[in-house]
Amino acid sequence: MATNAQLSANLLRNAATFFRNVGSQNPTIEQQMEKNAHAYDIVADLVEKDPTGEAPVSPQANDPENS
Repeated sequence: MATNAQLSANLLRNAATFFRNVGSQNPTIEQQMEKNAHAYDIVADLVEKDPTGEAPVSPQANDPENS
């Protein structure tokens, strides 16, 4: 049986695939969709490698509203 971390990583990777598919069909947003997909891939790796670890950056660090 899969662990919660494995399920989470799988869902994140599926979301990354979704973003890439959307981007491949919409050239005007392809670059943004690839950035989104890459972010989801990174988080999936983090969840798999260290499920209880702390995020290397706070979620607010990249939020333009906090600038």
